[in-house]
Amino acid sequence: MTENKKIFATPKVRRFARELGANVTLIEGTQRKGRITEEDVKKFINKQLNDPKQIKEDVENLGKIKNEYNHSDFGKVEIKEVPRVKKIAAQHLVNSWKKIPHVTHHDEADITEMEEFRKSLVDTFTGEKKKITPLAFIIKALVSSLLKFPTFNSSIEDIDEGKMTIKKYYHVGIAVDTKHGLMVPKIRNINNKNINFISKELKEISEKCRNLKIEKKEFFGGSMTITSLGGIGGSFFTPIINYPEVAILGVGRSSKKNVYYEDKYQTRIMLPLSLSYDHRIIDGAEAARFCNDLKENLGKDFAYKLAV
Repeated sequence: MTENKKIFATPKVRRFARELGANVTLIEGTQRKGRITEEDVKKFINKQLNDPKQIKEDVENLGKIKNEYNHSDFGKVEIKEVPRVKKIAAQHLVNSWKKIPHVTHHDEADITEMEEFRKSLVDTFTGEKKKITPLAFIIKALVSSLLKFPTFNSSIEDIDEGKMTIKKYYHVGIAVDTKHGLMVPKIRNINNKNINFISKELKEISEKCRNLKIEKKEFFGGSMTITSLGGIGGSFFTPIINYPEVAILGVGRSSKKNVYYEDKYQTRIMLPLSLSYDHRIIDGAEAARFCNDLKENLGKDFAYKLAV
């Protein structure tokens, strides 16, 4: 059947064909002038189901939806090339979404004291205030939790083998927003670095990404990834795990809230957290405990220790 051949079918028959997943352009009509009926659609479907070759083609094309109309049929459009970085990222995102059963745990961390401490930091020699991003503290706090929960610092390439790789290094991936697309370089050996060094390295690695001067290897070999929308806005979301990692931490924008704290309502600075995890090896209870520990690391009695 040629693409230019006119299709004779009523809107009802076309709708019936769509509901059954049949392409009307491939159906031979039995009525006058080749008009297609619902019975023709049924026969076409039955033939497909009984044809092994067709079944194989259907499996290969599973999820590929063919549009009956072009976008330009409805108005003016513009065709643009998808940025190369996004093309590469798309393959990894689809792979992660297909292979990993995602679950996302949402919570809030009280970072009131952490923010007070962060803003109080001054340079020992100049006396000027240090400009350290909250993300540096979050990275350090995350690694502190990874040390206590090694399952979150693992990978499982093949669950059927029944084995998982526990990493003894602590390399945190940071999602960097660039005009080319999202990049996720790694900051290595966080457990051996202080807040000042982490903050400096964050700036350097972000600049390298934005200027496309970062090596390919820096996008691999991570423990866990942090993706932060704090600088843009929003609270909770569902980040996709960066395969072959088993968890990712999404950070929203902090805000002041009236919460019940120390037997009374007080204004506190709360940070939204969205922890997506691989449900094959991490269950809900583990995720909740991990998140509770992370909150404690960002809280009152621990924040200042993270600067060391």
